[in-house]
Amino acid sequence: MEIANGVHMLELDFHGHTINPILLWDHEMAVLIDTGFPGQIENLRMTMKKAGVSLDMLKVVILTHQDIDHIGSLPEILQECGSNVQVYAHELDKPYIQGELPLLKDGHIKNPPMGRVDSTLIDGQELAFCGGIRVIHTPGHTPGHISLYLRRSKTLVAGDSMYSVNGKLGGIHEPTTPDIGEARLSLQKYQDYNIESVICYHGGLSKGRMNDQIRALQIKTGSI
Repeated sequence: MEIANGVHMLELDFHGHTINPILLWDHEMAVLIDTGFPGQIENLRMTMKKAGVSLDMLKVVILTHQDIDHIGSLPEILQECGSNVQVYAHELDKPYIQGELPLLKDGHIKNPPMGRVDSTLIDGQELAFCGGIRVIHTPGHTPGHISLYLRRSKTLVAGDSMYSVNGKLGGIHEPTTPDIGEARLSLQKYQDYNIESVICYHGGLSKGRMNDQIRALQIKTGSI
């Protein structure tokens, strides 16, 4: 699904559930935000091709956090693309992604996916890729969870900080959020941005007075 020029929400099926990595591109490069489950590289390749982008255009992978449905196909991407791809993640989730520590929620899995992180991200960092990306550290779901604000299209890539239902924000998914207090505080950071659309990894695209929707969630969860 095309969200804006050069912004495409991918839709990957996993046993009847849809997850939504994000593809950004311009005439110079492509950026993939999150990689799906293990074994989904061919699905990624196919959905990227439908958007008009080949895998060999991919220069940057940004991981919103360490969960297996976000880092799952990173090893296959690195195997195929090698040093042509640079991987970014928050410093607090880096050791889990690299396999130095067991995944916080998927530590029971034998041979979990792992891959290198080339550069660590901090709150407020600006990335110059594809019209400009602002990094927002939004812990709660994991310590190093980040969201990304796409300046050109005023789109918030929310990762798992929120979920969406039928085009509207549904809230924080508490069963998979170990630190609810941190997650509620993270919602407050979004009010600093003029947001026209939100893409949640689970539930997809939400539109319509997004800052008001986020504020309503804050009131609902008691974070304001």
